[in-house]
Amino acid sequence: MFVGIDLGTSAVKAVLLGRDGALRASASAPLAISRPQPRWSEQDPEHWWQATLQAMDQLMLIAVQQGLAPAAIESIGLSGQMHGATVLDAAGRVLRPAILWNDGRSEAECAELEAVPEFRTITGNLAMPGFTAPKLLWLRRHEPALFARIDKVLLPKDYLRYRLSGDFVSDPSDAAGTLWLDVGRRDWSPAMLAACGLDVAQMPRLAEGSRVTGYLRGELARRWSMGEVAIAAGGGDNAAGAVGMGVVRPGQAMLSLGTSGVFFAVSDGFHARPQQAVHSFCHALPDTWHLMSVMLNAASCLDVAARWGGHDSVGRMLEAAEAAPMHAQRPWFLPYLNGERTPHNDVHAAGLFYGLTPGTRREDMVHAVLEGVGLGLLDGIEAVRTAGADIGPISVIGGGTRSSYWLQMLADILGRPLQLHGGGDVGPALGAARLARMAVDGDEDPAVACPLPPLLQVLEPHMDRHQEYLARRQPVFRELYARLSGLRRDDSAAEGSGRAP
Repeated sequence: MFVGIDLGTSAVKAVLLGRDGALRASASAPLAISRPQPRWSEQDPEHWWQATLQAMDQLMLIAVQQGLAPAAIESIGLSGQMHGATVLDAAGRVLRPAILWNDGRSEAECAELEAVPEFRTITGNLAMPGFTAPKLLWLRRHEPALFARIDKVLLPKDYLRYRLSGDFVSDPSDAAGTLWLDVGRRDWSPAMLAACGLDVAQMPRLAEGSRVTGYLRGELARRWSMGEVAIAAGGGDNAAGAVGMGVVRPGQAMLSLGTSGVFFAVSDGFHARPQQAVHSFCHALPDTWHLMSVMLNAASCLDVAARWGGHDSVGRMLEAAEAAPMHAQRPWFLPYLNGERTPHNDVHAAGLFYGLTPGTRREDMVHAVLEGVGLGLLDGIEAVRTAGADIGPISVIGGGTRSSYWLQMLADILGRPLQLHGGGDVGPALGAARLARMAVDGDEDPAVACPLPPLLQVLEPHMDRHQEYLARRQPVFRELYARLSGLRRDDSAAEGSGRAP
């Protein structure tokens, strides 16, 4: 048996995978985000670790209740939220809360990185505040005494690895999101590290996602009644989610509806296409790359909408929206609650309802939120297609998959079939478990080791609705962003200067 651990933004999930490829058990433990200042987003790595212990304790209890022996577990794979800056001193102590992927404080540092010669050639990406490198430049500038004490910089899942096995290791799929990786060579770039005042000695060593990086500490093995258990390198959450859904070959694509919204397409080699903020990263499998669009707020918009509307839960909110007729005069919603990446790369982008009238109902606003996220995803998918990705049917994963109503709406907006597979709600953890199996079994063909999970449902688009979205909803959606972007930048500049409005 194999364990996959996924360190998400809102929870740690752990799954147990049998040798037959079947999911045997799953468990999770919640996490919270700290926002001590506007545009800041942080978490305490100790909270990650305690949630991991809680999820693993629960998973092992479930396994025993099902008659499964923890001693039969062979390896553990890791997945996690990307880009988070976790800084340790020479004694392995965390120096400050981790700065997360959706933190927007380091906009000025991005411009500094873009000035590095051959930056985009090396990294294959634009410099964005969410990535790791500008966060370290920010620390260097604003917390210099702390920066001087940094001995290691780890990504979130790799901090869990350090606590599990004592090893400092990462993998190319996660490291590609730091802006310190030469993505084509799948190795650290001394030039990019030097631009941030760092060197290779402060980085974890790199291992492909399906390789063993160490072994579980003895005290943890005893806690969970395990034997000698290998730890696999694993992957960033999106790459691991793709492995979990069998998205491992060029032409395959995946849509992840989590806190963020991610469209992931396997590419035929390394292709750098940063002009529209399309990410070009390493996949979690050797000699494989992918293109990716990212919107910072997807299913998280539903959580916020439920709170705004006074709904008891997202589920009840969606039930009410599904039961209410969709008005042609419903409002528009811009889902840019935390800025945006693809295709705008705009940390100042803000959310908006437009078109409210005295007759607007709560359900109309929910419809607008669901559509707004879908139209943002469509922008990202079109950017990836422009970058040269060949896209067929799209596998969909994440918490947003629990609503068939929303999935059908998304299929209509995107104009493509959406395939719902078993395990989609734990996709990254499932992918981590698959990588754990590959790590101990050797170089098995990824197409064999990572099959598509059982197909549960296909949501075919209604092309008449798709054309209606393209003709009536998408143009206004795009025009609203275009008209408001300059206004928001002026407002942000006034905030930064301390001038009164």
